[in-house]
Amino acid sequence: MIEGHVAVVTGAGSGLGAATARHLARLGAKVACIDLIEDAAAAVAADIGGLALGADVSDAAAVEAAFDRILGTLGVPRVTVSCAGIGTAARILPRDGSLTVGQFERTLRVNLVGTYTVMSIAARAMAAAEPLDRDGARGVIVNTASIAYQDGQIGQAAYSASKGGVASMTLPAARELARFGIRVMTIAPGLFETAMSAGLPDDARAEILKAVPFPARMGDANEFARLVQCIVENPMLNGSVIRLDAAVRMPIK
Repeated sequence: MIEGHVAVVTGAGSGLGAATARHLARLGAKVACIDLIEDAAAAVAADIGGLALGADVSDAAAVEAAFDRILGTLGVPRVTVSCAGIGTAARILPRDGSLTVGQFERTLRVNLVGTYTVMSIAARAMAAAEPLDRDGARGVIVNTASIAYQDGQIGQAAYSASKGGVASMTLPAARELARFGIRVMTIAPGLFETAMSAGLPDDARAEILKAVPFPARMGDANEFARLVQCIVENPMLNGSVIRLDAAVRMPIK
């Protein structure tokens, strides 16, 4: 379901999304790279011979327009990987007594509503396609949560809620889309080398890594991409959340 087929990756301009887009292309997929920053998507697409599209995943009309172009240019997507998201940190009750409701809403809109939007539009396209095998498989959707959905730290209420929503809808989505031959899985990555972690001071990085049992390092984005490959290639993986975290459990803060 990879070689010769169409794969869509959101957040493909950097980090986990870029690594996934590159890996799927190496495996022979025709990759559509969607990112809020179209130039970033274009840079990755140019390297892998893919299609670049700029879209805000929280904007349903923009996502529909992107998928319409994918359908018209590359064909029906058989793999969709949602990596687009934002990392936020804000206390429920900051020291100055201000409210952070707006930041909470924005985080859910991008991370949760955006993932749901991409999943819905991708599933609609897959459901109309012909089955690929005797099981009736039509496609695979891989969403991205975070270990914060279980190990949320102080200041991560919004982020944890958004990723908890992504994790929680995995099983009901898989159950609903099963009749169309569409599988749904979620990866909950731990500490990875991405743009979000690149700015960490050395002392902060060293402190964080003390909590990682083995291997005692940040994850490589290619390790995330390889798990996406495993999910797509193994038809019995469906309706579950996989922690990809080197056995880390995050402390309170």
